[in-house]
Amino acid sequence: MTVMEAIQDRRSVRSYKPDPVEKEKLERILEAGRLAPSARNTQAWKFIMVTDPATIQKLVPACCGQSSVAQAPAFLAVCTNEPSTMACGQPARTIDGSIAMSFMILEAEELGLGTCWLGAFYNDQVKSALSIPEEYDVVAVTPIGYPAEEIPARPRKSAGEVISWEKFQG
Repeated sequence: MTVMEAIQDRRSVRSYKPDPVEKEKLERILEAGRLAPSARNTQAWKFIMVTDPATIQKLVPACCGQSSVAQAPAFLAVCTNEPSTMACGQPARTIDGSIAMSFMILEAEELGLGTCWLGAFYNDQVKSALSIPEEYDVVAVTPIGYPAEEIPARPRKSAGEVISWEKFQG
């Protein structure tokens, strides 16, 4: 599978088979995050892979009660402690953690696994459930598992609607 094929095939999976995910696959996902670029190469992140069912159950209310969290046999949290703001005005922690999560969800896709980047979660509750120190922020979370169903592609805007060459074109 090429990177473009992984990008084209990736879906937000919200229903998972109960089958456990092989440790080797979870390690490959984590390795993809470890190799991701970061601002000034600080690599100021921690990736927490959860496979303990009791801990995953604690994460359900921390993720606004989303049932897909409870179904998935694995859960990934990306947290960072990089306090700097990049010259462009963006917080390095959010950008760095998001790049790492993107690499990891694409690796999961290549391995036949489903993910769903969750934006609905309570940072403080995830930190508490996973014993994450105060100086870290949770940037991104996703359940991970084998999809229980095939998910059709969602519509995308045309290239002409989102791409400009040389200057912004509305």
